[in-house]
Amino acid sequence: MTDQRLRIGAGAGFADDRIEPAVAMAEAGAVDYLVFECLAERTVAREVQARQADPNAGFNPHLCARMRAVLPAAMRNGIKIVSNMGAANPAAAARATIEVAADLCLPRLRAAAVTGDDVTELVRARPDLMLMESGDPVASILPDLVSANVYLGADAVLAGLETGAEVVLTGRVADPSLFLAPAMFHFGWDPGDLDRLAAGSVMGHLLECAAQLTGGCFADPTRLEKQVPGMDNIGNPIAWIGADGALDLTKLPGTGGRLDRRTATEQLLYEVHDPARYITPDCTLDMTGIDLVENGRDQVRVTGARADAPPLQLKVLVAYADGFIGEGQVGYAGIGAVERARLAAQVVQDRLRRRGFVYDEMRVDLIGCTSLHGAASGPSEPYEVRLRIAARCRDRAAAAAVGFEVRAMHVNGPTGGGGGSVASVRDVMAVQSLLIPRELISLGIEVFGGRQP
Repeated sequence: MTDQRLRIGAGAGFADDRIEPAVAMAEAGAVDYLVFECLAERTVAREVQARQADPNAGFNPHLCARMRAVLPAAMRNGIKIVSNMGAANPAAAARATIEVAADLCLPRLRAAAVTGDDVTELVRARPDLMLMESGDPVASILPDLVSANVYLGADAVLAGLETGAEVVLTGRVADPSLFLAPAMFHFGWDPGDLDRLAAGSVMGHLLECAAQLTGGCFADPTRLEKQVPGMDNIGNPIAWIGADGALDLTKLPGTGGRLDRRTATEQLLYEVHDPARYITPDCTLDMTGIDLVENGRDQVRVTGARADAPPLQLKVLVAYADGFIGEGQVGYAGIGAVERARLAAQVVQDRLRRRGFVYDEMRVDLIGCTSLHGAASGPSEPYEVRLRIAARCRDRAAAAAVGFEVRAMHVNGPTGGGGGSVASVRDVMAVQSLLIPRELISLGIEVFGGRQP
């Protein structure tokens, strides 16, 4: 164990996040670990489909670009990388990372792939498991099941770090756990030390969305108290955490954005169902006693986190195919734009009925007028409006007909339709969740690379 404070930086907060903030932290040597959180609810299912088409695919599409940008400085400054960019294929992600390292003349780099989150076959074998959202047995969606992935905890990342690898790549791991694990590894925290697990889990929850903590989604130019400077160069957050769990937040000097009590409070409450019982695989976190104190510009001290024991069951995210969405868009401008758009919408709906198509759900929006708050909202007569019609159904041909009929309005009236019409069909990937006993989970570790020059 060491008393030296550990520095952990948020490399990314979602799959398509910017790359530059992580590079800046690596080049400055500002952190000991860079953690890239890049999985959303449907991301693994999407990558499962990519892996089915190509066994060497199935990981985050930006992984190679991120690694190419950050590895030289990270290796030079002794920075380790942890990420769930492995998605549905951590082993392929690790191999791709080693290939990038070879191109960069970094042959010593090792990448550990952590598996065990894919419980699809386990779920198939337990059709009596109940879906939490609908209350239906999982048997009801088994014919359309795409993937089932359990939220692993910090122990999964710890297993990767214990190999000595400089890069640890996982599939589905709970977001806070990605950040907690480096602290547990560095300080030798016991999994039963709930005070320290509470501090590390709060750290992870605050960092997991990257620039959301440093002003990104906080910014609102209409409110004086929510002004954020330098938004074209927002710096991602950094945590300083001690062996005793003492936690401070900051960001790289010279970067844009802001980090203060206001921004930290918003992120602390983000996606929290119950602040008194925020359930993670590692502990049940109580945020109600947390205090956030500004210790200087872009510096916040975090205290007061508490935790109870972790849950006996772990959450599984189940993704399944649920039909198609067909969409069409067309713009109208000038006098009478709204009435012409409404007429176009009625014509499209009449045409679809005439052709015999049936939809489970259809939405008609006048973007710029009614799309957010309904038909009774917005100005009565904006000078321009964009019509969007989207319909959900089980038949791809019916979905394709929506965009086709919207595009046809260019020459079939009413007058003035244009502005670059859009027609698309996309698969609907629905998600629900269920619980399984944690003892059913079995981790796997594979290390790649490490060739001596």
